[in-house]
Amino acid sequence: MIVLLSIKDELLARQRAASMFVKAGIVLTPIDQKQIEIAEFGLGNLELEGLELFTYINNERYCAKELALFPGQTCPEHKHPTVGAHMGKMETFRCRWGKVYLYVEGERASTIQAKVPAGSEPYYTVYCEIVLHPGEQYTIAPNTLHWFQAGEDGAVVSEFSSTSRDDLDIFTDPRIRRIPESGEN
Repeated sequence: MIVLLSIKDELLARQRAASMFVKAGIVLTPIDQKQIEIAEFGLGNLELEGLELFTYINNERYCAKELALFPGQTCPEHKHPTVGAHMGKMETFRCRWGKVYLYVEGERASTIQAKVPAGSEPYYTVYCEIVLHPGEQYTIAPNTLHWFQAGEDGAVVSEFSSTSRDDLDIFTDPRIRRIPESGEN
């Protein structure tokens, strides 16, 4: 069952994300602020598993976005696959404000600083930990499983990447719907 946010909850999340961008020194026009996307993944728990993002540009060559994560909010595990002749998305995350715990394929950390969302534990499988503070960045190769979570104050991350095809992302959790299939907010 897909649970969609109410219009009120979506508006509040958008306003909250806009204020986080201001804290990070990122200026968005009023029109830009209305275009902040609220990705709640159809799970009905935006505070725990979700993401707020603003896309500056996304075309056949490149993409630039700003990501806002509320305190402890997690973007679920996924990868950007090769589709036909198009290699999967390569993306660089640069932390602008707060702290981000990023997990990718590789050597598993003995303990991790993030908290896997309760009830979703089977769907988080990669635990090579990268911690990003403001000014630090990391590049994720195409077709690499990854997930990320904000620290206790939240986080703002700039994403620079090849073309983004969000609707083709592969999530480990089969319950996730990146783009809502039906219904009204």
